[in-house]
Amino acid sequence: MTRAILWLCAALLLAGAGPARAEDGYDLWLRYRPLPAQARANRPVAIVARGTSSMMQAAADELSRGLGGLFATTVARADHAGDGAVVLARIGHDEAASLRALGPRLGDEGYVVRRITVAGRALIVVAANDDRGILYGSFALLRWLQTGHTLGAVALMSRPKVKLRVLDHWDNLNGSVERGYAGQSLWDWWMLPDVREPRYVDYARANASIGINGAVLNNVNASASSLTQRYIRKAAALADIFRPYGIKVYLSARFSAPIEIGHLSTADPNDPQVAAWWRAKADEIYAAIPDFGGFLVKASSEGQPGPQDYGRSHADGANMLAAALAPHGGVVMWRAFVYAHDNPEDRAKQAYDDFHPLDGRFADNVLVQVKNGPIDFQPREPFHPLFGAMPHTPLMIEFQITKEYLGFASHLVYLGPLFEETLRADTMAKGAGSTVAGMISGMAGVANVGRDRDWTGSIFNQANWYAFGRYAWDPTSASDAIAREWAAMTFAPDPAVVDRVARMMAGSREAAVDYMTPLGLAHLMGTDHHYGPAPWVSALARPEWNPVYYHRATADGIGFDRTASGSKAIAQYAPPVAQRLRDPATTPERELLWFHHLRWDYRMPSGHSLWEELVVHYDRGVAYVDQMRGDWTALKSNIDSERFEKTAALLGIQSREARWWRDASLAYWMSVNHLPLPPGVRAPAHDLAWYKAEDFPDAPGH
Repeated sequence: MTRAILWLCAALLLAGAGPARAEDGYDLWLRYRPLPAQARANRPVAIVARGTSSMMQAAADELSRGLGGLFATTVARADHAGDGAVVLARIGHDEAASLRALGPRLGDEGYVVRRITVAGRALIVVAANDDRGILYGSFALLRWLQTGHTLGAVALMSRPKVKLRVLDHWDNLNGSVERGYAGQSLWDWWMLPDVREPRYVDYARANASIGINGAVLNNVNASASSLTQRYIRKAAALADIFRPYGIKVYLSARFSAPIEIGHLSTADPNDPQVAAWWRAKADEIYAAIPDFGGFLVKASSEGQPGPQDYGRSHADGANMLAAALAPHGGVVMWRAFVYAHDNPEDRAKQAYDDFHPLDGRFADNVLVQVKNGPIDFQPREPFHPLFGAMPHTPLMIEFQITKEYLGFASHLVYLGPLFEETLRADTMAKGAGSTVAGMISGMAGVANVGRDRDWTGSIFNQANWYAFGRYAWDPTSASDAIAREWAAMTFAPDPAVVDRVARMMAGSREAAVDYMTPLGLAHLMGTDHHYGPAPWVSALARPEWNPVYYHRATADGIGFDRTASGSKAIAQYAPPVAQRLRDPATTPERELLWFHHLRWDYRMPSGHSLWEELVVHYDRGVAYVDQMRGDWTALKSNIDSERFEKTAALLGIQSREARWWRDASLAYWMSVNHLPLPPGVRAPAHDLAWYKAEDFPDAPGH
């Protein structure tokens, strides 16, 4: 019997039993609701863990919870592996002996899950070289079942392709979250370390299920207080909770901490007293958290203190901290997001200018953390030119999971295509096929979680957390496959549900680009809060804070010239990429106005003028949101009422705000180019003055 028929039968049974049970989204993709009766025929009889570590016990507990829910029965722990048992064992144990040859292929953290026969007993074996791999393999087995597969057909093997897979929490010690749109911080710093909320365990479970192995607990715009003994004890409590789930804790370190809490007169990285202070601080942290991961540092950027305050380089600052952590095995993740108020150079060039000359000068335990694009988490950016330009320096890529520039929590924007687009981009640094994915040693994601009951402000925002973890595990993943996987686990593996939900998700990011920043435009959002359109802002003190800096629209044309006749930013890319970008005709249309300033009547491949093509994109983005609303409405009978109604309401907000974006943008462009709308195109609902008068002093997230 096919899966579609199985799920049709299950749906009919549910219809006869009454409406689906309401859910609030707390369980994320780990719902473990009962499979159809036919899929529960060969249920496991017991779980046997061949080991006593806390990580092994966490894996066994998750399987007990998950298998019990999926098979609608109790699946107890046992010491004896009888016929039908699920066995957790390291490679080399008797019950995993037949899998020994796979050990070298698994490496650290990899796993294999197979149905095998041992001494006449049919077993499901989850095996790995270490307990962390067994934990990940246990979640993989549950994912296999949740996505509609059968226990008897399981045959899984995987290992992570990226070593460091980290969530960066921009959480402040007062409970607020910078660019957070899902409520207050998860961490109740006031009550820690004494009150250890069950939610912390559920957070760790969710991360382990997608292979995330690190969490930076505090904001990159760090407070030095986070490094005091009081807060180290609080971080240690979280580390204790996360440890069984394979998650290390990290802290954002404020570079001027030796002055602010150490009472030194300087934070100069070349000062021996400063280096000694950081060594002592590292010793103090590791005494409380033996497996502490290390520091994340934002320095000499946006007013944050850093080594350049003392005439030193980023390498000088990073290496000083790295030396303090090295005896303990810690790392420094040093952010390359830098731009200075007194630097007249194109903001898109400044990180490359600062870091490219330092290639090979960073210590072995330093990773330079580079944003996916050269500006700041825009709806679309070209890949950052530092990828491929620092072959002698370990690089981490930094994505923003929280949607600071993509409609906050209220817009349905699936980020899988954004991750995929960047990771598959060919830097050409070592010839064709030199993808960004092949250049990275770590992946960081700015977290989108908070204290909202559904964790992320909406159900579909959960998909971005999920997709980040799956891409961090394997940067060559396909966004559509991840979307389908998430949809099956979050709603049901009913093809009728999965197909429609995945279709909604597939074009949602492109739709947001269309109604916000089409054809390579960028940074047109309201300033400071980044909510809604404001392409007209021009009076802020720093040029790069103004949207007009990025679009450069005049009566003659629009776009930022980054060719040899402009800022020359194209020269930062490898020659084959730069050659393609020099000519508007060979520049990808999606990045056209990022690299070129073009006349409004420039003829596009479609045959439209540039102005006409912009209008087409704005209208296409609005239409896609309306299509998503229709798709969601069609799923009403398949989705529990609570999650359905909240999502429907948010799609209504998105539809209204997509029109706002479209109308305000067109009204402004027309005020600049003095061109009429193409025939038959709907005029903006209001005049430009109305849109300029909109004000949002209480927008969340800052």
